[in-house]
Amino acid sequence: MTAFVFLGSLFGAIGIGVPIAFALMLCALALMFQLGHVDAQILAQKLIDGADSYPLMAIPFFLLAGELMNAGGLSRRIVAVALSLFGHLRGGLGYVVIGTGLVLASLSGSAIADTATLAVMLIPLMREAGYRIERASGLMAATGIIAPIIPPSVGFVVLGVTANISIIRLFMAGIVPGLLMAASLVVAWWWVSRGEETATLPKQPRAAVLANLRSAVWALLLPVIIIGGLRFGIFTPTEAGVVAAAYAMVVGLLVYREMTLATLHAAILAAARTTAVIMLLIAASSVTAFLVTIAGLPGQLVALLQPFMADPKLLMGTIVLGVFVIGMVLDFTPAITILVPLLMPVVVAAGIDPIYFGVVFLMTAAVGMITPPVGAVLNTVCGISRISMGAATRGILPFLVAEIAVIVLLVLVPELVTVPASWFY
Repeated sequence: MTAFVFLGSLFGAIGIGVPIAFALMLCALALMFQLGHVDAQILAQKLIDGADSYPLMAIPFFLLAGELMNAGGLSRRIVAVALSLFGHLRGGLGYVVIGTGLVLASLSGSAIADTATLAVMLIPLMREAGYRIERASGLMAATGIIAPIIPPSVGFVVLGVTANISIIRLFMAGIVPGLLMAASLVVAWWWVSRGEETATLPKQPRAAVLANLRSAVWALLLPVIIIGGLRFGIFTPTEAGVVAAAYAMVVGLLVYREMTLATLHAAILAAARTTAVIMLLIAASSVTAFLVTIAGLPGQLVALLQPFMADPKLLMGTIVLGVFVIGMVLDFTPAITILVPLLMPVVVAAGIDPIYFGVVFLMTAAVGMITPPVGAVLNTVCGISRISMGAATRGILPFLVAEIAVIVLLVLVPELVTVPASWFY
């Protein structure tokens, strides 16, 4: 009965159009009624406690760093480097998308921001060169969801706080899976573009390539600083966010000199809006998580999944399938805050490494951002490319299959996550 009240109130509220954060609060109230103890003070106190977390301060700073990179010219220079290296190849602009997306992912950790940057800069070039625009849009959306996996990652910050596990270890564990996602996209793009006749850019002379690299060196140093600082314990994830934002602002204002006070103000405002949405979701979900625990739902879920717990791979496969389906209608932030508190006791009881679980969970939830009917990242590309969701869905299919294949591989071979994670950490 408690599970029915939880799921019915949550998805019922979402189904009639209630914003997810408020749907979570309504779900909490429904659980209070079901438990026979309605107390507004619990709702208010847990709402405040949910956002009162030092590690969560990393979120606004990483989001701000991404906005400042776009405003200060760092992102544009990274695109220029990728164009000079890969633009002359057959299907070269697709490799430019993947290479640029991988670097941007190591700078901001925001899928929607990275995808929008790629689409604004590269869609006109790909349209002019004769690429099928629905396929190009699908590639950009699939590349954009690498951002929550490669450190620094807003998703890993939320997951680490929600599950009470090390954010730095999550960051380090996400490096190899993120690279595997990029590699799978390279293979998929090579396969689908090998028979197409598209225009290629002139091959850049070595001097031009070196000039682009010199121009972008300040932008390319940022992921080295962030990952190196985290790896050697120089700063915490929250401090890394501050360093990233300060670095992007200084480079944009004083080195590249492309950022003005007006663009700085716009970047801060955009980051503040996105932060407000994410933090309200986290705060609201903390109320629901508290009441779910009080109601004993984690214990019920452990009992439900008991037949699968003897085989960790089978259990992870079952969880991945469930998260994939739910991710089709929920963004990864509410998916984390709703599901992780329920699933973590099951994972621990089955002897699965929580860090490994966190990486696979987030990858699966991120894939939901490029699948209909919601698909926030896919919708972003559709808006910029001016194509329908149906066309973008057809274009993304080969890349979606490639990324799902990577997740299946990680379920079958957990050492692909756990062994490199031990190297990096």
